[in-house]
Amino acid sequence: MTATTAQPTTAQPATSKRAFKQRVQSWAQKLEVPVVGLAVRPMATKWASCSSNGHLSFSTDLLCLDPALWDYVMVHELLHLSVPNHGKLFKALLRSHLGHGLRRIASNPIPAWNRFRGMVPRP
Repeated sequence: MTATTAQPTTAQPATSKRAFKQRVQSWAQKLEVPVVGLAVRPMATKWASCSSNGHLSFSTDLLCLDPALWDYVMVHELLHLSVPNHGKLFKALLRSHLGHGLRRIASNPIPAWNRFRGMVPRP
């Protein structure tokens, strides 16, 4: 997933990073996918990435966004551990897990999301 130029922010508290990682693990359990490695680190051009062997990396820029956006990025990356492309199955699974949350996210007027909007499938 590609990120845009991030707004400069103050250092994120460790609790935000810890809460983020706990949320990733919670989604991984719901989706029944194994997470081998999990990192939240600065990323210059992406919101997140994953490897086929279960390693996930998320941008620290996500920590200053709405947790509903966290869920979208988390579920998106975790689904790639089972479905490696953005085909019909991937989109159907994304909708089934985020449902009407996708519509709420897509209609959210916050500027950070507007830059990010192109990556959300149309509800």
